[in-house]
Formats: sequence, C-alpha cells, structure tokens
Amino acid sequence: MPLEIRRVPPYIEAGAPLGYYNSASLDGTRPAIYYINLAHTADWPRWLVSSVTFHEGVPGHHLQISTAQHIPNQPLIRKVGGFSGYAEGWALYAEQLADELGMYDDDPLGRVGYLKSELWRACRMVLDTGIHTKGWTREQAIRWKMDNDGSLESGTANEVERYCVWPGQAPSYKIGHTVISRLRDQSRAHLGPRFDIQDFHDAVLNSGALPLDVLEQVVGRYARSGAA
Repeated sequence: MPLEIRRVPPYIEAGAPLGYYNSASLDGTRPAIYYINLAHTADWPRWLVSSVTFHEGVPGHHLQISTAQHIPNQPLIRKVGGFSGYAEGWALYAEQLADELGMYDDDPLGRVGYLKSELWRACRMVLDTGIHTKGWTREQAIRWKMDNDGSLESGTANEVERYCVWPGQAPSYKIGHTVISRLRDQSRAHLGPRFDIQDFHDAVLNSGALPLDVLEQVVGRYARSGAA
C-alpha cells in the first residue's frame, strides 16, 4: 500500500503520541499515513526519528498491516483486528530487526535512538505497574520516567496521561516483542540449519492479526513442519 508522511493535526497534537500509523483503506482509495507530532520538537530530536520510522513504516506496522490486508480469503477481523500485543510486539521487533539488518550502520545517532527506545519501552512496564497497581500519582510517574530515561517533561506528561487512561497498552509492546523474540529463538533451535528468518517472518505475518497465544500455536506449527 502507498504510505504518506504527515504532521499530526495541530488541534489534536497535545494529546497525541510522537508518532503513529493509520492503515490504508481496504479498497486502496486512501493511503496509509505515518503521522509525526511537531508540537514540541525538543521532545522529538532527529536521532529518535529512525527507530520510530522503522516501527511505524517498514519493516514495522506498514509492512505488517499491508500484508494482513492482502491475504486472500482472510476473515475481516484478521485484516483489521486490533490485538495490541501482536501489532506493537511486531513493530518493536522491527526496530530490533532494523538493527540486525544494518540499517543503523551509517546512522550511529539513529542507533542511539534505537537504544533509547528500548529503555523507554522498559520504563513503560514500570510506569503502567506503578500507576495501576501501586497507586502512583501522575506527578510521581512523570518524575520517575524523567529520572530514568532522560525524557523532557512535556513529552513525558503526554505519555503518562495516556497510560493513566489506557491500562495495559504500554506494556503490550514489550510483552509482544518478548514473545516474538522467544518464538524466533525456539524456531531456530528446533529447525537448526533449516531455519530461515524469512520463513519465520512469513509465519508471524501471513495469518494476519492474532492474540499472542494463537500466534504461539501458529509459529509452533511452522517450527514443527519447517514451512510457513
């Protein structure tokens, strides 16, 4: 599908994340859109842009969702379903995959941004737990994140306010990434020299959107048979 890059509309940017993806329409009349938030550009240094672009574009959400939309005879829910652990887990895995493919080799600051992104996702696991099970206040959560991943207050407040009203969404990224990475390691160990990372990616992507426990079954069948 075609992909356009646009600014987040100013009237919603105060409550929007730094970047996000809207999928193309199923009939192809509207392109996919990668939105970038320009409200506070100090929160959005250029060295962070590469990893977020790999997350939202290719090999992340754009590849993942465009693939799902083009699978023949697929139920509609598998084309447009919103299983956060699967969708965000793949996109976070895509940031790692970009590093493994050497896409930061000529972009050392971009790789710093990728590592900063890893730290950010780990901190979000703590923040969600603190807010929703430990009784952390908004201000306490903002301060903890600033102290532990070096973010500025404006962007941190935006993130924390989203976590407050959307329990479990932030941890879904790292949980999904952990599951997909574990499935790759298990598939490699099971298949040995027959393991092909492209076949593994086919197994993860070619069934469309799935809950993580169903994804484990799908990839398990691939690992046993050696064919995606």
